[in-house]
Formats: sequence, C-alpha cells, structure tokens
Amino acid sequence: MSHPDAPRPDDPGPTLDFGADATPYEDYVHAETLTHLQQTLTDDPGEPAFLVTTQVMELWFTLLVHEWRTAARALRAGDLPTALAALDRSAHELRALNASWEPLARLTPRQFNAFRPALGDGSGFQSAMYRRLEFLLGEKSPSMLVPHRGSPRVHAELTEALHEPSLYDEAVALLARHGFALPPEVLERDRTARWTPHPAVEAAWQRVYAEETPLLLPLGEALTEVAELVWRWRNDHLAATRRAMGGKQGTGGSAGVAWLEKRARQPVFPELWTARGHV
Repeated sequence: MSHPDAPRPDDPGPTLDFGADATPYEDYVHAETLTHLQQTLTDDPGEPAFLVTTQVMELWFTLLVHEWRTAARALRAGDLPTALAALDRSAHELRALNASWEPLARLTPRQFNAFRPALGDGSGFQSAMYRRLEFLLGEKSPSMLVPHRGSPRVHAELTEALHEPSLYDEAVALLARHGFALPPEVLERDRTARWTPHPAVEAAWQRVYAEETPLLLPLGEALTEVAELVWRWRNDHLAATRRAMGGKQGTGGSAGVAWLEKRARQPVFPELWTARGHV
C-alpha cells in the first residue's frame, strides 16, 4: 500500500528542492528576518506575546499609511473609485489591527508588571509609523517630530508627512471642487496644524447627506467607517491599558489611562459626525 502522502503520478505535489537558494516564499516574504526580530529582555513567558503583538501592530500601521496615502493621492486627482477602494481595504485592515489588542487585553497587572520594566522609557507614543498614521487623520503638531531627531531618515519622512495635506484635507478640497462653498481659511489652512472643525465644512457634509449626493455620499460613508474604527482602536487601547495597569503613570512618561481617555474623546473627521445631527 502506498503512503497517503506519496505524490500520485498525475499530482507531483509542491516543489521541495531549490538547491542552494532560499525558497521563493522566503525571497518574497522575508519570513526569516521577521521571525528573528524578537529580542526579549526578560525570561517572562508573557513578554514574547507583547513584543510580537506590538510588531504586528507596526506592520498594520505601515499598511494603513500606504492605503490612506493612496486614497489621498486619488482624491487629489479626482479618482473616487481608487480612493474608495483604498478606504474600503483600510477598513478591513483596521478591524484586523483592532483585533491585535486581544492577546494583550487579558493581561493582569501582575503579568504586565513582570516584564514592564524592560520597556524603560519606551512607549507606543514614540512609534514613527503611528505618527504618520495620525498625521494622515489630521492629528498634526510639529512638536511630534521632536522624539525622532536622533533618527535622520525617520525625521525627514515625518517632516514631509507633516507638511503634506491630510486625507481629510484632500476630501474637503474635493468637496470644494464639486461646488461646495468653503472659505480660504479651510482650503488654505496651515497643513502642519491639527485639523479644527469649521461650520462651513459641517454645512457641506450636511448637504451631501441631505441630498444623498451620488459621488460624495459614498466618500462620506467610507471616511466615517474609518473614523469609527479608529475610535474603536483608541477605546480598545484604553480598555487594555486600564485592565493591565489601572490608573498608574503610563510608559514613556505619559499620564497613562487619563491621557488615553482624552484621546478617545477626540473624534476623527469631526464634521462628518456633527453634520448628521442637522440632516
């Protein structure tokens, strides 16, 4: 009787021998590099989960930055299908990112404290890719470049991102090109400053929703989906932190839960939310 795993004559099975070369999978994915990036600093069995989960989050941040930059460029070019496709992909990716909290959200204070000292002054607040993500959402401030002065390449990339229009800037500019009356202080605002709500933008979105404008309503809904999922990310972060460390000072000198509570209260793309109350 032949072995059940033995290939049939008409089914040779996968190629196994690549000679002295790495497998094509390794050449494409670089799995060996990824799986050897984990350098724990303690013997605590919970630290690898914290480290791997954090690194996975960084990969999701990288992908989301790619999607939102793609969407922003498409909006600038008036290419709504490409922009909507990128925003739709990013919504699925945000759900996967948010699920990354699951391995960390059940840490007891004792379990977290077992390896927390290894973090030292490290904090997710210092993530350059997360900062680029926030910049694309309109959460900008030149002071956010300060922690990265010691990394010239990262600092240069963040400086460029700071001066670029955010994803929301591009969406609002598209509203103006479609005939919505928006004043110069909105369209010519300082791109390095945090987005602040404006009644003219609220009125434009109110009209989009009241009239169910065919091209712009799907954009409003796609942006709202992103905004809601970012809000859920912030709240999941808050819940996981509160569960693991209560009200203690956060890593990196932050106020911990108090700071995260403040962040969770700040809406993304605010006029998309307030306009709904006037439709």
